[in-house]
Amino acid sequence: MFKKLRPLIFKFSPEVAHSLAIKALKFNYIPKNKLKEVSLIETELFGKKIISPIGVAAGFDKNAEVYNSLFNLGFGFVEVGTITPKAQYGNPKPRVFRLEEDEALINRLGFNNNGAEEISLRIKENSPNGFLGINIGPNKDTDNRVEDYVKCFREFYNLGDYITINISSPNTENLRDFHNQSELKELLEAINNEKKKLNTTIPIAVKISPDIENTKIELISDILIKYSVDIAIISNTTDRNREHLKSINKLEKGGLSGKPIEKKTNELINHFYRIIGKKIKIIGVGGVDSGKGIFEKISNGASLVQLYTGMIYNGPNIAVKISNELIDILKSEGIKNISEAIGTKN
Repeated sequence: MFKKLRPLIFKFSPEVAHSLAIKALKFNYIPKNKLKEVSLIETELFGKKIISPIGVAAGFDKNAEVYNSLFNLGFGFVEVGTITPKAQYGNPKPRVFRLEEDEALINRLGFNNNGAEEISLRIKENSPNGFLGINIGPNKDTDNRVEDYVKCFREFYNLGDYITINISSPNTENLRDFHNQSELKELLEAINNEKKKLNTTIPIAVKISPDIENTKIELISDILIKYSVDIAIISNTTDRNREHLKSINKLEKGGLSGKPIEKKTNELINHFYRIIGKKIKIIGVGGVDSGKGIFEKISNGASLVQLYTGMIYNGPNIAVKISNELIDILKSEGIKNISEAIGTKN
């Protein structure tokens, strides 16, 4: 059905199409998809069972409006956001571009969202029916970015299953400076101090840029371990990798997602896993649209895998489709549970 409707949907601008998708999901008339042989792909993280390692990346449900509908579509977990302390419009439109020939998107949204207070109230009124991540970041015009992260952490620490510290969007000026040693240490120290004050054990994730130099991987890994970070999300959109793209929209400024970054993110996951794999869980993101793609990221070291652009091009049933493909792969490999495949390429 989606394949027939896609040409019509793609006549709308990407943001309008996304808004229509959110409105459709809000009706919540979606019958819950049940997977066969789910025991093969069931996994556990921080003592909580997750029905599938396939999740929705931050950016789709920015304002935490449809996460329960996404669970009903067969996703094992959902990450909402990025959420900032105050509501903000983001960058001027147009700011999202399809690269159909490349099965990719470029966005320069700039953390557009309703703000922490409104979104936290929404989550309180609509209890999650699955494993929920909450992605936080600073306002564009803030005087103190570290304090913005702390404010958001304080607002959401008791509403999700993990909190993601987003330091890797290419669309907020100088945000990636937090990959530097001193800035990252200052941020994580502030978050850890707030954790102690609030007496919470909620897991912390850090979302890392795909554009870091290889020489920085070990340095960042050491800091993540030192500050007891629980999850590394690898990775985000890239402002590079334009050379081999076919679409004219490759000239647009912003973060590239989708198939063109799949290989790069797999390599990055593998590199990080060799350093942090025994101490920190990895969530892999980038270019996934098949069971094979999920298996590749897991065998490179990811415990869970997120997608977003793959759903734009393949439709809302992608979770069930690729879960079944993943189950077939596990059976053919003689693997009894997906957890056995983590890091097998290392």
